[in-house]
Amino acid sequence: MSLQERPWPRDAYSLPLAVVMLSLNEEHNMADVLANLKGWAGEVFLVDSFSSDRTVEMALAAGVHVVQRTFTGFGDQWNFALDELPISMPWTMKLDPDERVTPELKRAIAQAIAEGQADGFSFSRRLWFMGRPLGVAQDLTRVWKTGRCRFSDVLVNEHPLVDGTVMRLRGELEHHDSPDLAHWYEKQNRYSTAEAIGALRKDRLSEEPKLLGNSLQRRMWLKAHYRRVPFRYFLVFLYCLFGLGAWRAGRVGVIWSRLRSDVYRMRDYKLAEMKMRRAERAPRRRAQRLSSETS
Repeated sequence: MSLQERPWPRDAYSLPLAVVMLSLNEEHNMADVLANLKGWAGEVFLVDSFSSDRTVEMALAAGVHVVQRTFTGFGDQWNFALDELPISMPWTMKLDPDERVTPELKRAIAQAIAEGQADGFSFSRRLWFMGRPLGVAQDLTRVWKTGRCRFSDVLVNEHPLVDGTVMRLRGELEHHDSPDLAHWYEKQNRYSTAEAIGALRKDRLSEEPKLLGNSLQRRMWLKAHYRRVPFRYFLVFLYCLFGLGAWRAGRVGVIWSRLRSDVYRMRDYKLAEMKMRRAERAPRRRAQRLSSETS
């Protein structure tokens, strides 16, 4: 279902850039993210998974083109967006509703688009947690020439795969991760379940795992071998706290690092439960099959 009540406001200063977002009950983020994009993005799209709050209402009132579609997985939803949305701009940007484009990054993207020296652009995303900035950032590819990108077909933690060269830009994207801990726990509960299901089904990873490959391939190699590592939850805590630099945020950084290690534990425990339940069901299925064959 495609909806749009009014055109997205743009002027001579708007970039030839389409911003695309996915949403499910993002009312708490919509006002800020749309204000952040107004007068900068040439057009804005929202693929909504039938939110039950005011997400769609707020987006339509601002001139966003909204499409509602049942959610089956992040990779699938993003590839649907790239294939089916009526994007008219020559450049496309992936944005989450809880992210904000800083003024420096806006200028860097504008300059890079004007120069057109690459097919995609990456930049740093800085994490905010419990209302405070953490000393934690990661490089992400978020802008590409329209038609030059596909997403890894995974349930969660999808990655854009750009056909061409990707150039890194200055400036930061702010990631305001959840308005409170209750929301954070709810979101991580959904994500960890999706990760466990993917592991149970032995879904393909976003990229071929290679220890000596590019950054994404190295991450996939670690993901593929992670469960073989002893003391892995404690090592994840130490990596988040010291390797990623969360210690700079003091107590909030310690809390975040501990919770990140808990998420890994949740994934593993959910996967273990799924395997046990599958093993319990297997004898019943065999008995039912034998019964149907002999009857």
